[in-house]
Amino acid sequence: MNIIINAFEVSPFAKTGGLADVTYSLASEFDALGHNVIVIMPKLKSINIASHNFQKLDYKLEIQMGFSTEFAAIWEGVVPNSKAKVYLVEHDEYYSRDSIYGSPEEYMDNDRRFIFLSRAVFEVAKVLDFTPDVIHAHDYHTAFTLAFLKSFYRLEERFSKCAGVFTIHNLSFQGKYNPYRVMDFSSFGMKEFYEGSWFEKDGVVNCMKVGIMFADKITTVSPNYSNEIRMAYYSEGLQNELNERGGDIIGVLNGVYYPDWNPTSDKLIAHNYTPDTIEIKKQNKYDFLKSYGLNESDNLDMPLFGMVSRLTEQKGIDIIKEKLDYYLGNKNIRFLLLGSGQQDYVEFFNYLKWKYPKNAFINIGYDEALAHRIFASSDFIMVPSRFEPCGLTQMYALKYGTIPLVRATGGLVDTVSEYNTETMEGTGFVFNNFHKDDFAYALERALSVYASPKDWEKLKQNAMKEDFSSVRQAVDYIEVFKWALEKT
Repeated sequence: MNIIINAFEVSPFAKTGGLADVTYSLASEFDALGHNVIVIMPKLKSINIASHNFQKLDYKLEIQMGFSTEFAAIWEGVVPNSKAKVYLVEHDEYYSRDSIYGSPEEYMDNDRRFIFLSRAVFEVAKVLDFTPDVIHAHDYHTAFTLAFLKSFYRLEERFSKCAGVFTIHNLSFQGKYNPYRVMDFSSFGMKEFYEGSWFEKDGVVNCMKVGIMFADKITTVSPNYSNEIRMAYYSEGLQNELNERGGDIIGVLNGVYYPDWNPTSDKLIAHNYTPDTIEIKKQNKYDFLKSYGLNESDNLDMPLFGMVSRLTEQKGIDIIKEKLDYYLGNKNIRFLLLGSGQQDYVEFFNYLKWKYPKNAFINIGYDEALAHRIFASSDFIMVPSRFEPCGLTQMYALKYGTIPLVRATGGLVDTVSEYNTETMEGTGFVFNNFHKDDFAYALERALSVYASPKDWEKLKQNAMKEDFSSVRQAVDYIEVFKWALEKT
């Protein structure tokens, strides 16, 4: 099968979150399964062309943007650990910027930046003489790819039998833009924008809706999330559209690329370990705490709760703030954070760092190597999200024998089960209501099991036996692609 993956970020080239990890692992696994896959993404300023050995090709793309023609160059590279090619679309005016999407606010011309890439996909395929069976577009940034496929490019032989699959990574980010700009840039014109059209939602162009309506099949990143988003609370205003397309929505659970995330072979952690040598995990914890200035007299065995997260309201920061302050002061726990986001949350965690210098270790920003060390060193990982389409954090943690404490939502339901001290089954601690007291009760259960050596060892063994491999994810997507092709 010939597959195009169209995404704005792909690890290790450019990354802001789980989207980049998923697109990377899918490209690698599709290739390993014997499919012919190429990745098309923008040539972002942050991509290190030299270290990834990208080569500029002798092609000039002509991209129609409304009544004008714009030009782009192409760079070719290879997705690590595979033979899959990745092609960067070079347009410095759009993509040579200090952040991918704009920070803290989006760039004012993101609509134009996204539409340019969505149209460039087809022109890249043409100059490479690549005839795709499926174009797999990820999130609202690339949603217009599917609109172009079903309109302008459907008439071309190369794309006439191509299916379009749209993956929703997070429904809360939708891409809402001025219709006079977008309908012009995209060449559809205002004649296609009217109340109830596939482009219109609440008087503006909604890119997420565009992807949902034009795709042959729509996937979410977990089965539970595919059901949740059809309900008003989780639908982010798109309940009607999602239910209209309900028969074509499929939940495919994200997977972990274990060659990169496995304590047995992870080169970014101090001490490797397996389920049979899990006692070595403690050495990672001890070394990590010592790097923060602690020593044996500081009780290095105190339970360590880690958190690797964007600091946003979605991630449940509000319900843990009060309780975390209390537990750090009264319950003999330690807390380790790696994250960035809202300034008020950053200030709160820095306050904890000041108030509890031996118990709160706060790292603002993102560092891939540090994330690996946190998973290997922590006893628990906190994922108290208000909603969570899938979440890779808890799956990474399980492989490292680091026990998730999660709220029962989205993909967290699909991947973590409550530990039962009677049956000794389960892999973590789950709370249902989005409330600080429910979070605290789950934390108490976690501390109780930590204090029971027999239960604690069994729980870690259960966690490490879980298998959420990206191999399974890729196989599931190939089935989705086959179903999508049946509609073309």
